[in-house]
Amino acid sequence: MVKIDAKIPEGPLADKWKNYKNNQKLVNPANKRKLDIIVVGTGLAGASAAASFGEMGFNVKTFTIQDSPRRAHSIAAQGGINAAKNYPNDGDSIYRLFYDTVKGGDYRAREANVHRLAEVSNSIIDQCVAQGVPFAREYGGLLDNRSFGGAQVSRTFYAKGQTGQQLLLGAYQALMRQVNEGNVELHTRNEMVEIVMVDGKARGIISRNLVTGKLERHFAHAVVLATGGYGNTFFLSTNAMGSNGSAAMKAYKKGAMFANPCFAQIHPTCIPVHGEFQSKLTLMSESLRNDGRIWVPKKKEDAEAIRAGKLKPTEIAEEDRDYYLERRYPAFGNLVPRDVASRAAKERCDAGFGVGTTGLAVYLDFKSAIDRLGRDAIEARYGNLFQMYEKIVDDNPYETPMMIYPAIHYTMGGIWVDYELQTSVPGLFAAGEANFSDHGANRLGASALMQGLADGYFVLPYTIQNYLADDIATPRMTTEEKEFEEAENAAKGRFEKLMSINGEKSVDSLHKELGLVMWDFVGMARNKEGLQEAIEKIQAIKKEFWSNVRIPGSTGGMNVELEKASRLADFIEIGELMARDALHREESCGGHFREEYQTEEGEALRQDDKFAYSGCWAYKGEDQEPELNKEELTFDVVKLVQRNYK
Repeated sequence: MVKIDAKIPEGPLADKWKNYKNNQKLVNPANKRKLDIIVVGTGLAGASAAASFGEMGFNVKTFTIQDSPRRAHSIAAQGGINAAKNYPNDGDSIYRLFYDTVKGGDYRAREANVHRLAEVSNSIIDQCVAQGVPFAREYGGLLDNRSFGGAQVSRTFYAKGQTGQQLLLGAYQALMRQVNEGNVELHTRNEMVEIVMVDGKARGIISRNLVTGKLERHFAHAVVLATGGYGNTFFLSTNAMGSNGSAAMKAYKKGAMFANPCFAQIHPTCIPVHGEFQSKLTLMSESLRNDGRIWVPKKKEDAEAIRAGKLKPTEIAEEDRDYYLERRYPAFGNLVPRDVASRAAKERCDAGFGVGTTGLAVYLDFKSAIDRLGRDAIEARYGNLFQMYEKIVDDNPYETPMMIYPAIHYTMGGIWVDYELQTSVPGLFAAGEANFSDHGANRLGASALMQGLADGYFVLPYTIQNYLADDIATPRMTTEEKEFEEAENAAKGRFEKLMSINGEKSVDSLHKELGLVMWDFVGMARNKEGLQEAIEKIQAIKKEFWSNVRIPGSTGGMNVELEKASRLADFIEIGELMARDALHREESCGGHFREEYQTEEGEALRQDDKFAYSGCWAYKGEDQEPELNKEELTFDVVKLVQRNYK
């Protein structure tokens, strides 16, 4: 077992980040020009990091699988970004944001990282306003705020229902300014397929040009992975279809530990599955829970009539509606955290009160808000979301309630990083959703954008400099060294092995099989027997994949099926790792719900005496069981208690 050092600074919690910055090592401007940094990924974390490094004077290369950095999946975020500005004067503070985040994550996050996130949150808003991000404003011109789950204050800044897009455009502008200045070299349609290690340190990557199929070598003194999460392990998720966990798996197999892989978030407000040929799911922003009320019929016969098409939701009398979140959680109502809202929806549907043709849906109703505020006010807040829903479902949400159901959305687990966002591989850093650091077992809404920009704009520019200060005498490599050649040959051999299988099953059919196993056994509710069965089934899918997958085309030139196959091979391994982690963690916390461990009221029951740690898995070789290492979590400020949103 590895002894884990998170490198948390000394001093009181509120002073740790200040103490770190006061004592970190620096690199002078002349030496920065001698140092190269690779950033993989151009979402909020990657674009902001690359722009910041370029502005500081480092030489930067950045890589994206998209044809433009603007198409990174960060663009899909809808509802908003949290910050402790306290503009509404409703009692918010840095401590309150810190506390809500730790509590929302069910006390499975590192205090020091979360407090730093809360500290820099306000600077993010200032930065984005300076970039021209068009945040919503009140009548008097001040920035507006809305509420999100797990908080009793309004701290979420937003740009209608397209906050991620506007924030990404701001980061993109900053990035492209540095590209134009010559400080950042942008590689589009390029996928990292291998990490190059030299003398135990990350010293570059091998990338594959997705248009030509050519493998390319790139040196750097440090590598940053900002490649998002692994939610597409489930096949159906709210993630873009190109989102993948392959970069994380490449890091894992080079020695970077994978922390808490079983912590996956189920988002409660998604458009329900509507057929077996569906390739992804669509998110309906959590911001809708500000004004929308969630309900199901009180009477089973009404739910059955709706499912049979004999009754419309608008025909259900008010007294026959069960606003179950308001009933069960009066203090937070419809704005409970995502894991709580998702399990509550599942419980109602499992009990026979679900609606829609499948019975796997609940209603999100805006009638009360429209009656109170008027249609124009609701349209101003959520118009683009309502339009999107109507285009997909062919129902007018102004007149009839939306139907929603939980779906895989975000992964709190990821590459283990220390306080400096450095992995267990020296010189390899991870930022944004790619790392595990800030959200524990459940992320609060509007905190993903906050973390991505915090890591890129306000954390990595300090911590990576601290690392590179010892590298100013390290000369650039030519990429002709044997380590680069070996890494390229390994990547080439993997693609040739995939192409040589020439089996009968398509990549998508095998991915769907994996997704069904994950959803049925490693989804919203888990148990020991099911997780053991999941591991067996995933191993069988792995065997079938490597013996019977069919990939048309060749390794030369563009081959989308080869890309998908390579990523699916990694998803299969991530799926098994998730199941193993869920099996070992014999407690319920946040998005990880073990049916054996719940309170009498059906809430998550933690076992703090046994599992108050981050489970950090180390790769031990092909077909070998990974090794579990533990980073013990200490809580010096927040008191460990059972979460209560009632």
